[in-house]
Amino acid sequence: MLVKLLVLGAVLYLVYKIFFNKKIKDNSKSTKDEIDTMEQCPSCKVFIAREDSILSNGKYYCSKECLDK
Repeated sequence: MLVKLLVLGAVLYLVYKIFFNKKIKDNSKSTKDEIDTMEQCPSCKVFIAREDSILSNGKYYCSKECLDK
């Protein structure tokens, strides 16, 4: 009976380590990546994520309106 409880505890511990610790590390990594990819629009001076911006002539714009100015 005691052996079964120890095996069950070990399995639960491994499941916890595999699934829950991985999510915590992934969230901290994505937050750092988002901070690193912010750019400032040269027209209106708003900061925007690089992946959501429009690249033109080496500058990142927040919208087509700012690009046309």
